[in-house]
Amino acid sequence: MKLSIFWRLALSSLAIIIVVAGVNFYALSQLRQLTALSTELVSYHYPSIDTAKRLLANLYTQLGSEKKYLAVRDLTFVRDFAQEVDEFRQILATLQEQESAPDGQKLLKEVDRLHQEYLDLFRGEADRQVRPSAGYAGRRDALIARMTDALDAYVSLHETRANALVIDSRARSARAEIITQQLVIAVVLLGLGLAGLATYSIMHPLRRVQEHIRQIGQGTFGRSVNVEAPSDLRELVDTVNWMGKKLQELDDMKAEFLAHVSHELRTPLASIREGTQLLLDEIPGPLSKEQRETLRIIKDSSERLIRLISTLLDLSKMAAGMMDYQIAPTDLLRLAETSVDKVRLLAEGKRIQILTEAPSGRVWVPADGARIEQVLDNLLSNALKFSQEGATVNIRLHLDVKAGVAHVAVADTGPGIPPEDLPHIWERFYQGRSYTKNTMAGSGLGLALAKKVVEAHWGRIWVESDLGKGTTVHFTLPLARKGGPA
Repeated sequence: MKLSIFWRLALSSLAIIIVVAGVNFYALSQLRQLTALSTELVSYHYPSIDTAKRLLANLYTQLGSEKKYLAVRDLTFVRDFAQEVDEFRQILATLQEQESAPDGQKLLKEVDRLHQEYLDLFRGEADRQVRPSAGYAGRRDALIARMTDALDAYVSLHETRANALVIDSRARSARAEIITQQLVIAVVLLGLGLAGLATYSIMHPLRRVQEHIRQIGQGTFGRSVNVEAPSDLRELVDTVNWMGKKLQELDDMKAEFLAHVSHELRTPLASIREGTQLLLDEIPGPLSKEQRETLRIIKDSSERLIRLISTLLDLSKMAAGMMDYQIAPTDLLRLAETSVDKVRLLAEGKRIQILTEAPSGRVWVPADGARIEQVLDNLLSNALKFSQEGATVNIRLHLDVKAGVAHVAVADTGPGIPPEDLPHIWERFYQGRSYTKNTMAGSGLGLALAKKVVEAHWGRIWVESDLGKGTTVHFTLPLARKGGPA
């Protein structure tokens, strides 16, 4: 089932939203992990280290009060010692409740046991009311040293774990940053890809339809466009195909009408021409000067109409694919010389010089000589028609052996063709917006016929024009294969 434009855009946007949500979820989970590590550092390890250091300071304070009492036997120092012991025991008990690691609990139990031994040792000496025994100071200092070592080990344990957490936090942060950057780049690329895919799936059929409409505008009606399109555009495609079909039917009716009318007009016009010629030959009797002039005008007009009708019939045959071309090796240079001879009187009447540039020798091409000569006649007639008196018309012929073609160019120095007219000059009956009363009348069929003939000979025809400077019509024909006439 073909998705509509709405669903294509909606699904593309949904896919991008899901991927972006996934990236945000990953970033949030990494942030939570980093927050948990920071919380563990702030609420567990650092307080434990500070508390252990307070125990060490309190222990040395107890030692000072104990030494003062044993030296002077003042009860004030005993009370100070007792307060410091209570504080030490409270802090130690709190620290033991907070400690979750087995190694830390073991060290704190050792400190608790050693401190209890220290208290028992001190009370035993305090009750004697005499100078301390000789071994008391050594045992006391050994207990203090062991408690200090245990608390230092506890501090080192938490500092090591805190440092490990800091390192782990930094590593996680760096890794999360790299992965997040990669995911963001992937999301951007995916978004661009999905957007491009959605745009292509919409614009491709539109461009196909646009190209088909352009072909219809250029006169190609019968071909229908078949393109995979969203359901929204399917109706547009069907409408364009229907329009092309209807226009083709109208064009066929027009062509049939023109062919029929042209065929029916040909016989009476030929009779008019032959009758006029008989009168000009004075077969029925002598003519006055005025009568001869009138008959000559009638003859010229009838011949012009016959040529126009013949061109219309030829175009109708070409459009229907019924034109029969007699292809044979033909000397293109001889055809060009013949066409120049045909228009030489017209050129001399306007004092226009025709210059021919061609290679020495013969130029053989596979062609229907009569049709290619007709092309050259039309191009030269157009060049003379739009050239001012005293101008120059150039016909250039050269060989492109590498491309295997003969290139013919007919150039004039007339007013040129406006850019807006160039796309339409190959259409039948089109004479352009620049047609004026000072321009010789034409049928608008010459270039249309030339294009059909050249393309039927596997060639190419095109126009170059500079407004106010002149126009050059180019066409190419394939060269005859080696072994042909020389």
